[in-house]
Amino acid sequence: MTANAIWCVVPVKRLQQAKLRLAPVLDATERAGLARAMAEDVLRAVIAVDALAGVLVVTADLTIAALASEIGVGVIADESDQGYNAAVERAARYLIDTGARGILVLPADVPSVTPADIVALLDAHGSGPAVTLVAAEADGGTNALACSPVNAIPFGFGEGSFARHHGAARACNIVPMLPSLPNLARDIDRPDDLAAFMKRPAPTHTHAFLAALIGSADRFAMPQPVLQQVAS
Repeated sequence: MTANAIWCVVPVKRLQQAKLRLAPVLDATERAGLARAMAEDVLRAVIAVDALAGVLVVTADLTIAALASEIGVGVIADESDQGYNAAVERAARYLIDTGARGILVLPADVPSVTPADIVALLDAHGSGPAVTLVAAEADGGTNALACSPVNAIPFGFGEGSFARHHGAARACNIVPMLPSLPNLARDIDRPDDLAAFMKRPAPTHTHAFLAALIGSADRFAMPQPVLQQVAS
């Protein structure tokens, strides 16, 4: 790995604040355990990719920081804890100061991602100036953003951010690369995502955690509205 190649950055929020949209099916302790398991799957996948210059976690959570150190991932302490975009900006400034060629931002809730997925993304990315995007399957967010140079476009993560990042690249006269990588497109945000994930067994920490927790996908099925029968 070289200091001027692409670094992977994984922002991870505090575990007690993680996955609030799963509150209808998981309590706070379960959500924290799930968030930790997903982060471990993502970090172990990216750390196995030799083509990356390195991996950084940006977090204010001490458990995640300890996990990252155990795996061999660098940690940037997110002391301000001002959200996902602020965390990415903090990492980007650090990488620019160290002369990195590019940045790959991944979320910590794509536990199905594999090293092969990351290699495929980097192969599609090419040389700079370049932008590569993978959209979130459910809400139009951005589940992977690679930029060369690091500040090729402004960061604007959140719902609908795929379109924003795509437009920003075009505004900079960069044609974004859009590889089809289903494992990256499928994040876990909602109960339906949990049910779908459990129907695709995989040797991940996340699957093992959820299997031990509930045993089947049925728990994650949200109650369906009762349709009133109309007499004919």
